[in-house]
Amino acid sequence: MKRDMVNQPPHYNQDKIECIDAIESATNSGFEYYLQGVVIKYLWRYRYKNNAVEDLRKAEWYLQKLIEIKLEQELKGKEGA
Repeated sequence: MKRDMVNQPPHYNQDKIECIDAIESATNSGFEYYLQGVVIKYLWRYRYKNNAVEDLRKAEWYLQKLIEIKLEQELKGKEGA
């Protein structure tokens, strides 16, 4: 069985916590900027990697996470209006 190196890379999950969750907790309101930076990083260097499609999918994964956060914020804003 092939590992999913985009959605569940094993090296990102240590001691029962996903790395992305720890980063979100540590960065709080700066988490959106972190996600934006990671998207830029993967888009910047995908041409120079052995597996360009994997890096593009990683950029997509982080972008989707950012989109989910923004949609959740918009929903909360509409509920409070």
